[in-house]
Amino acid sequence: MLRKLALPLLLSTVLCAAAQAQNLSPTEQRITAGVQAWQPQAIELLERSARINSGTLNLAGVRATGDVFRAELDKLGFKTAWIDMPKEMGRAGHLVATRTGKKGKRLLLLGHLDTVFERSAPGPLWQREGDSARGQGVSDMKGGNVIVIAALRALQRAGLLEDTTISILFTGDEEDAGYPREVSRRDMVELAKRSDVALSFEAALGKDGQPMATVGRRATAGFDLDITGRQGHSMSVFGVNGYGAIYEAARILDGFRREVVEPGLTFNPGVILGGTEVAFDEANASGTAAGKTNVIANRVTVRADLRYLDYAQRDRAQARMRAIVEQHLPGTDAKITFRDSYPPMAVTPGNLALLARYSQASVDAGLGMVGMVPPESRGAGDIQFVAPLIDSLDGLGAGGSGAHGPDERVDLKSLESSAIRAALLIYRLTR
Repeated sequence: MLRKLALPLLLSTVLCAAAQAQNLSPTEQRITAGVQAWQPQAIELLERSARINSGTLNLAGVRATGDVFRAELDKLGFKTAWIDMPKEMGRAGHLVATRTGKKGKRLLLLGHLDTVFERSAPGPLWQREGDSARGQGVSDMKGGNVIVIAALRALQRAGLLEDTTISILFTGDEEDAGYPREVSRRDMVELAKRSDVALSFEAALGKDGQPMATVGRRATAGFDLDITGRQGHSMSVFGVNGYGAIYEAARILDGFRREVVEPGLTFNPGVILGGTEVAFDEANASGTAAGKTNVIANRVTVRADLRYLDYAQRDRAQARMRAIVEQHLPGTDAKITFRDSYPPMAVTPGNLALLARYSQASVDAGLGMVGMVPPESRGAGDIQFVAPLIDSLDGLGAGGSGAHGPDERVDLKSLESSAIRAALLIYRLTR
């Protein structure tokens, strides 16, 4: 991670440079015009894809959504394929498209076909409301997929895809990545190893009308606390039978809250069960607990979320947490186990340089500067699996609101503006 004081200075430097607008070249003007001319078809493509329910566990729906975008990529001259996942993983697989050349940077473009909305989810699939539309996954992230197609189509119509190396991966399980991750993200990692830059089209965030992109995302991880104590009559608590498992759990968690404090670091105990009988169902994240007020609890189970900016922060936090756990109250014992899930997308000079180029493209097109989303303000995303390998930028997708809820909406005008930014960035990176 960049030093805390150096990051604002570096970010200010690169964005100020991007603010110095240039005129678009005649070629770039043709790219922009191509995006604008196709805006009605972009909205129609979004509607077609949105009308297919593609919740992660609706495997047929994910495949059908993939077919919609595969047909568009075939028209653009990409070599397309569907990558199946092992049946036991319960995931539909991924759509991959590639073309190979010798010009400029080798790009990896990321999207996803699945949504959080399974077949029984409330809310419309598609409902047009003037310059916006309401529907399942319209901004997260079928709108982003459409932006990929719109940008590439403008470049193809201008003859600018020839001799470029661009790989596209639309995953089928971004909202609930399949296990083991070494399998479900293997193809993505392999494509990243053959690329120089990754661009992800997750929904764009805005602040006071300013578009914002993502140069960093915190890792998602977790920890398990398993605590034991001496069962006995409550009259002997604090005495011969010690403090019991529940007091030990309270001590540990409050110690984390008071002593493991860093900017960007969070930990959340989402489930806690305590008593003399505890059963936790890992697969369904549910459980039961039983006990009596006159009996000292002998067991506590805690399952928690842990998020960090980079591995150095993770290692510091884990060391301090282990030290707190080991300071047992009399008559108790405790064990902490850490689980990694999504790796961090650290804020790097390379990522910031990408943001500067993206912002410059936006300024040149008359669309204003692009700001930086604080890393702690974004959840997990596919780009985190490739960011440790290559320079990466996320948030190039559609604007909207209410993601993951029955009122999810997309700003249809953002399809055009985001596609213009993306097309110009891709063009400049591949020269």
